[in-house]
Amino acid sequence: MRLFLKDSERRPDPVPVKTDDRRPLLVGLAVWVIAAIIVLLFLRPLSDSGNGPILWTCAVGILLGLAGLIYAAKRPK
Repeated sequence: MRLFLKDSERRPDPVPVKTDDRRPLLVGLAVWVIAAIIVLLFLRPLSDSGNGPILWTCAVGILLGLAGLIYAAKRPK
């Protein structure tokens, strides 16, 4: 058994699969929006217990989801 193969012995690389990455990005974005709404509903009790910054986590998740959507839309097909 050898670790490396010569170029003449290698099989060709498979063709990349074309995927639509927008659907999972939209699902993730929707989950972060729903989480932010739930956190906003319970913001006072969360803040009183010291867990107020959870809202920032939701905001960052939403921003990253939007950035991912923009990237997926501009990426060459």
